Amino acid sequence: MSQWTATVGVTHLARLLEPRPAQRATGRRVPAYRGLADGIRVLVLEGRVPVAARLPAERELALALAVSRTTVAAAYEALRAEGFARSRRGAGTWTAVPDGQALPTRGLEPLPPDAAGTVIDLGCAALPAPEPWLTRAVHGALADLPSYSATHGDFPAGLPVLREAIAARYTARGIPTLPEQIMVTTGAMGAIAAAVRRLGTPGERVAVESPSYANVLELLRENGARLVPVAMREGLGGWDLDAWKRVLRDAAPRMAYVMPDFHNPTGTLVPDDQRRALVEAARAAGTVLVADETMAELPLDEAASAPRPMAAFDRGGSVITVGSASKAIWAGLRIGWVRAAPDVVRRLVSARAYLDLGSPVVDQLAVAWLLRTGAWDDAVAARRERARAHRDDLVAALRERLPDWEFAVPAGGMTMWVRTGDVSGSRLAVAGERLGVRVPSGPRFGVDGAFEGYIRLPFTVGGPVARDAVERLAAAAQTVRDGGGSEGEGAGLFVA
Repeated sequence: MSQWTATVGVTHLARLLEPRPAQRATGRRVPAYRGLADGIRVLVLEGRVPVAARLPAERELALALAVSRTTVAAAYEALRAEGFARSRRGAGTWTAVPDGQALPTRGLEPLPPDAAGTVIDLGCAALPAPEPWLTRAVHGALADLPSYSATHGDFPAGLPVLREAIAARYTARGIPTLPEQIMVTTGAMGAIAAAVRRLGTPGERVAVESPSYANVLELLRENGARLVPVAMREGLGGWDLDAWKRVLRDAAPRMAYVMPDFHNPTGTLVPDDQRRALVEAARAAGTVLVADETMAELPLDEAASAPRPMAAFDRGGSVITVGSASKAIWAGLRIGWVRAAPDVVRRLVSARAYLDLGSPVVDQLAVAWLLRTGAWDDAVAARRERARAHRDDLVAALRERLPDWEFAVPAGGMTMWVRTGDVSGSRLAVAGERLGVRVPSGPRFGVDGAFEGYIRLPFTVGGPVARDAVERLAAAAQTVRDGGGSEGEGAGLFVA
């Protein structure tokens, strides 16, 4: 269960319950109470209404929907009978998920290399390294290494040459940045973990997008955070700012984690006006925003606009920016960074002394070589071209083989969020692994069991392999319809 009880505003719920065009076109007649219960159930499963959120009183919702109070009472009773609502006399009715629905939050392991020839792994949103640029970068790093090998090799804030290169890149993007505002970390997860340790103590509330990046959700849980989910708009609509303002006001989270650039898993690119509004709302609430920009370098369509970094709207030091070479270049190059106010960086560096002391020197030199020589842009361009082709192949195969699955095609990033029609995402994941395709189900990216009807698909395979992957997913979906894939998602799926 979510550890913070939200209240669903009656006007907000009435707006969410407006039928989609596809629902209006079915012509299926159901009792009014059944339609209302189904609508609320779908909103919970899709994460658009949080689990453990208090629903409006029967009379209020009846007035807002222009239905009888009896209809609302019957709908609430149906939800309670199905496990999607609970009530207590004097406390009202709140949303729930049925008992026994296991949450996929166990240990995640990568696909063994010896299985790569028989299993198509769609759990990891990462491509092979762009060559020859990675190899050239390592050669450049080795040429520069003698200048550092005579030292102790510990650089808790990062190599000065890399901090300068990263700061210069921010400055070139229109965000004046000093090297003192940069701390180099071991991947983006190291950067986020540093921020969590600095800002959060067990029991602190942390607001997160819903859905959000699976590994960060697990990191926050492991650190004892009380997660407060804030639903994304449908499709690629970005943030629901009214919902964010309510959460920032009512829950007063110490920290909020967001991914504004080609959000993982949905692929959403948040526009400038929403970025500005959220920074202002967070500053007013005293909430620190951790903005994950690891996908910012990966626009795939020429028409994709380039919004300004979140830090461009920050006037009071309320934004901590996270970046990484792992998505833009290669997942095996475990170099990330934090951009923040100099005093924040100093505190993060001090707190690092009893953890990992610093990131590998050779890897830092390789990233610095890429940035200094301009090879970074060439390598990223090659990565974009490959991801674009894979995305287009995947979309074409899905539309041909699984036309009832719904998705919005993102203009960048590495992932796409897919609604799987009448098939459970968790059961699909189990059946798919048996048929040689690994895919993470929607609940991995939500809080409290939401998104059961979704999976995340990455742009990591193309051509015949993409078509084969979709064929296996179609076979898995049929297996689920026939009653298979019901034992729960395997614990070994690696999500990145």
